[in-house]
Amino acid sequence: MLIIPAIDLKDGHCVRLKQGLMEESTVFSEDPGAMARHWVDQGGKRLHLVDLNGAFAGKPVNEGAIKSIVSAVGGDIPIQLGGGIRDLETIERYLDNGIDYVIIGTAAVKTPGFLHEACYAFPGQIMVGLDAKDGKVAIDGWSKLTGHDVIDLAKKFEDYGVNAIVYTDIGRDGMLNGVNIEATVALAQALTIPVIASGGVTNLDDVRKLCAVASEGIIGTITGRAIYEGTLDFAAAQKLADELS
Repeated sequence: MLIIPAIDLKDGHCVRLKQGLMEESTVFSEDPGAMARHWVDQGGKRLHLVDLNGAFAGKPVNEGAIKSIVSAVGGDIPIQLGGGIRDLETIERYLDNGIDYVIIGTAAVKTPGFLHEACYAFPGQIMVGLDAKDGKVAIDGWSKLTGHDVIDLAKKFEDYGVNAIVYTDIGRDGMLNGVNIEATVALAQALTIPVIASGGVTNLDDVRKLCAVASEGIIGTITGRAIYEGTLDFAAAQKLADELS
């Protein structure tokens, strides 16, 4: 089980949002590269980056900060990145600049043909981010709830050849009130590709609960606010996950 530190980028700084609201952001660091290096030194095995401005703008905005993170980590661990990725040229540029996996979110739902092309052009390097509330997929920075069932959509994308699904319960993200284990397990059981959980990890208890269901196909969990505010000791969490795996 990977415990994956999230570095959410807004205006070049590391921030965390509450339930996806840009106006509800807290700046945790003004040096993204140093923050990335910190998590690697603490035992991180993968990093999760989000270009928040990009997600809202529909195009990359924080490329400078992303490059500083890649430079600081120096290929030591894989990096996955999402936010504002809408064309093959952007994907190619990010992969050429040292990103290992690109996460397509809103564009996968709105233009599945683009996702299909991306999976064909960059096999093994495309993930899909599915954000859901009560089983229905949300898009556009969580501002719109669609009628799409999250499991049905994930199965469709699995057939396209995506590497993994990053699943966020948007009712819990940034709220520090636990992971929606039941919904995450239901999704993982319906797929053969791995699921990475996101949203709600608060303490070591949540890590234990996720490790207990890892065999269902859940390979990791993304954590942000909890490790920045100190309700979860990151190094202890990854150590516990290693012991329970």
